[in-house]
Amino acid sequence: MMTVLSCITESHNVWLVLIAAAICVVGSWVMIRLFHRAATSSGKQRLGWHVLTAVSLGATIWCTHFIAMLGFDPGVPIGFDPVLTIVSLLVAIIGGAIGLVASTSNVVRAAPTLGGAFIGLAIVAMHYTGMMGYRVQGLVSWNMPYLIVSIVLSVVFASLALRVAMNKITPSGQFLAAGILVAAIVSLHFTAMTAFQVYPLLIDGDYSNPDAMQALALAIAGVAIVILGAGITSYFIDDSLRAESYERLRQMAMVDSLTNLPNRVSFNTRLEQEIEHIDSSGGKLALVGIDLNRFKDINDQRGHSTGDQVLKILGQRMNELLREGEFVARLGGDEFAAVQRIRNDGTLTHFLARLQTALFEAISIDGYQVVTGASIGVALYPDNAANQAALINNADLAMYRAKADLGKVICFYDQSMDETARARRALADDLHKAIKTGQLSLHYQVQTSIPTGQILGFEALARWKHPKRGDISPAEFIPIAEDNGLILQIGEWVLRTACTQAATWAQPYKIAVNISPAQFTHADLPKLVADVLAETGLAPDRLELELTESTIFADKERALRMLHQIKALGVAMALDDFGTGYSSLDTLRTFTFDKIKLDRSFVSEVESSPQARAIVRAVMALGKSLDISVLAEGIETDGQLALLSNEGCDEAQGYLLGRPAPLADLVAKGQLTLITPEALKEVAAKMKAADKAATNVAIGSAA
Repeated sequence: MMTVLSCITESHNVWLVLIAAAICVVGSWVMIRLFHRAATSSGKQRLGWHVLTAVSLGATIWCTHFIAMLGFDPGVPIGFDPVLTIVSLLVAIIGGAIGLVASTSNVVRAAPTLGGAFIGLAIVAMHYTGMMGYRVQGLVSWNMPYLIVSIVLSVVFASLALRVAMNKITPSGQFLAAGILVAAIVSLHFTAMTAFQVYPLLIDGDYSNPDAMQALALAIAGVAIVILGAGITSYFIDDSLRAESYERLRQMAMVDSLTNLPNRVSFNTRLEQEIEHIDSSGGKLALVGIDLNRFKDINDQRGHSTGDQVLKILGQRMNELLREGEFVARLGGDEFAAVQRIRNDGTLTHFLARLQTALFEAISIDGYQVVTGASIGVALYPDNAANQAALINNADLAMYRAKADLGKVICFYDQSMDETARARRALADDLHKAIKTGQLSLHYQVQTSIPTGQILGFEALARWKHPKRGDISPAEFIPIAEDNGLILQIGEWVLRTACTQAATWAQPYKIAVNISPAQFTHADLPKLVADVLAETGLAPDRLELELTESTIFADKERALRMLHQIKALGVAMALDDFGTGYSSLDTLRTFTFDKIKLDRSFVSEVESSPQARAIVRAVMALGKSLDISVLAEGIETDGQLALLSNEGCDEAQGYLLGRPAPLADLVAKGQLTLITPEALKEVAAKMKAADKAATNVAIGSAA
């Protein structure tokens, strides 16, 4: 060690040695940074970073060596062989590139160590190739022990540097790896120079030019700085581009692209932070769930582009009304959420008023005035919930309560909502069991000709007798079935059972079956109807399917295509709840129904309201002009029946004419007669098969 230090202090120009050391340190740090970028890239990017790293490494090694050599004073005139000097640079770059690629190859676990060893050998090869091109006026000899030690030091330190660089990606790890690489280069150079011994020859004249050598050293240092500067600049440019790309991706991940409001992910993060703030500093937090009321109508009537414009405007309005401690996000579709830190009793009230103003103020688009309105649910933390999930759930419950109550815009969470939700979940579980265990049954309500009083048919209505709660109204269990995905099984069971039982009637009365929107949207309804008719043997002209306008309007083109397919089977189609929709005339123009069912809301007021009477009269005239039969629902008084008869109504249905009743009761009253026992056996077999098929559907859906 003392011999090496003596070589540095006595035979080297200290300033050039310091310049060489500075280039070595900076270059090693640049090389390690570039190497990290190469290691974390892939494909062509990795190859490009490897090339840039290899050039930086080669320049660092080569410039360090030659600036130090120019500072070395052997005591005799010196020179350089240009070919070997250039070759030594290429050896450093190419050897370094091979070692870098090997280090990131992942072929073996020790790849970084082996690649680093190859880089150490490249440093050795560059140094001794450069020394072969070093021309001195004297005899040269080598101290073999020092020469061997120089090779070992270079290989060991370079191996360790690459291993640290691959395993420790922290800034401190990068500095450590760069320091070890500096040790590899410096230890090789000065140990090798200690092994290098020159015996001067007596030559006349002094051929050395120290000033020229120093100028050359500075030029080499300048080139090294340019190369290293280009490398580190590329790194920082790429780093900046990565940061910009990351920010764009973060924006895409955290911001709703349509409204520029925070999205669901950002909302969840912010809500978590707000809850932590309340936990640490005290106070209360309000979570506001917002669901637009008539957004689907806007999309259906004006198109989705108008719907998007409405969302943008509403998003901008809500964003502009925010103050400190307030936050609003779009969760998806027409659903938003807002958060406010409650400072005093008046802040929440004022915040809700601002939101309500923004949501209910008319929006002008293409000359049309659009008012969406909204249902708003509010839950407080920690009053109404102990954690984030419960808070979100309770705000949703309050919002759905507001949506169900048309007279309310804002609804605050209370404990009864939880009880209602639990009751609905329990009822949904019971309904699932009811489908499998045969608790459902069909009742039939008579449909009568007004002019003749004759029975024309019956409407099949699902009924559920709960083992503990008794009879449960369809108005209660049908919405639960729709919300829990059970309506498809129930709808198919009703259709199959009604057709099977109707096939037992001696009279060829029609059987009317309601079709739910879920059946119409998701099921292959034409095929199901054809299969049921084939299985039960019911004549197609005895089956009448009833559906509402809203069912058709959800996807009009597909709906009309399905209607034509069903009608081609010979099945009649009735338009239910006529007059309550928003496109009745257009629907009748597009598709010819066999029957119009006038909604009971008009019939109930026909005796007392001139407006209701005028609407009934208009519907009758419309039916006659289109040659469509009109059936009035909900007839409960003789006066209603007489008035409808005077207006020319064709058919009637209601409690006055007959309440829904089981098949056995209708037979007992003489309204229906069943066919012969032999035929009944055949029908019973079909009913058994139908029940089995319906049970299999329910079990399969449950699975």
